[in-house]
Amino acid sequence: MSVLLEFAMFPTSAECREGSSVSHKVAKIIDMIDQSALNYQLTPMGTIVECESVKEALGIVERAYEQLEECERVYSTIKLDIRKGKLERLDGKIASIESKLGRNVKH
Repeated sequence: MSVLLEFAMFPTSAECREGSSVSHKVAKIIDMIDQSALNYQLTPMGTIVECESVKEALGIVERAYEQLEECERVYSTIKLDIRKGKLERLDGKIASIESKLGRNVKH
């Protein structure tokens, strides 16, 4: 099974911002994901993580929130793409589109 988790999470409360920036808090979440050794892709609007189960994906979300627990208010969006019998979809989906465009880019 492959579960693609796409999510964004950041504090909205003033005590957890540096001016209008929350990147220092988001960086804590990305560091946690990086240390998990899961395949992920950081995007300007969120992060995509490939997990082996829904439970693992939701665990990533929970651990992300733990990085922001001291914040009074946290905003998050979460999307899951669950597919049985497929692996390495994070890279495979991009490669499929690039091949259709005639590109020979290796991920």
